[in-house]
Amino acid sequence: MVKKRLSHKSSSRLSGPTNRRFVVVTGLSGSGKSQAIKALEDLGYFCVDNLPTTLILTLNALSKRQETEISKIAMVVDVREGKLLSQFPRVFRRLKTERDLKVTLVFLEANDAALIRRFSETRRPHPLGNRLSVVDGLKEERKQLDAIRQMADEIVDTSKMTVHDIRQNIMALVRAEAGNIDMIVTVLSFGFKYGLPLDSDLVFDVRFLPNPYFVAHLRSKTGKHRSVTNYLKKFSKTKGFLDRVTKLLSFLVPQYLNEGKSYLTIAIGCTGGRHRSVSIAEALSKELTGTDGIQLKLRHRDIEAE
Repeated sequence: MVKKRLSHKSSSRLSGPTNRRFVVVTGLSGSGKSQAIKALEDLGYFCVDNLPTTLILTLNALSKRQETEISKIAMVVDVREGKLLSQFPRVFRRLKTERDLKVTLVFLEANDAALIRRFSETRRPHPLGNRLSVVDGLKEERKQLDAIRQMADEIVDTSKMTVHDIRQNIMALVRAEAGNIDMIVTVLSFGFKYGLPLDSDLVFDVRFLPNPYFVAHLRSKTGKHRSVTNYLKKFSKTKGFLDRVTKLLSFLVPQYLNEGKSYLTIAIGCTGGRHRSVSIAEALSKELTGTDGIQLKLRHRDIEAE
């Protein structure tokens, strides 16, 4: 991977806080713009592919309306614009003057060998038309995009990247630019008798712990009650489990963040989903609180089940 930040462009970035973001992805055909825009969509961006340049400012104006609730926009601009592409530098400079908007221009490129190989694999013609070979099309495209490349905040060379590498790099780049886009981590308790949660990424079975259900004065309570928690804490295996799972997650969460994962659901299951799984989920949630790069949520799926 080669990633280049143009330091002489840094002065154009906003110094004040803003909740609105606008990412423009551009670059050479075959460099990975489709993968990039899909990655941004997974990060919650409202994505538009090949919107006419003349409508960019209109899209931004519409996003500011309260009823739209669009705070993050991403779009692809490339040579498919035709003659309208020449207007992009003027429009983009206008967009950068918006006080409440953080704007980033990402330019994707690759060497000719990589791009020709990708065109050969997909059997697609170059977008500049059948009148040009792929080699000639790329040469002309570089010429048309040169002025835009000079404006880029980030230049990413995808020559040696797979589609997964492109996705991960774009996600990491945009997360770093925004500074506050976190992976949503949900700690979810459930009961095995009601089935596995369909959205679970990691599943931990705590049915090996002593069951408070069989303790008369605890049966009617849930794992959120202090008496149930204190009962489970009496057993060394409870602490041993929490220590090991916390250590495992301290390794896994950064790996998922680096991979560009947007959501992670950690499911904790016991028989009925009312006692052990709830108590462990509560404790695990406290252990994860304050972890950098994540937005933590706690949910008890079956706590009210009969």
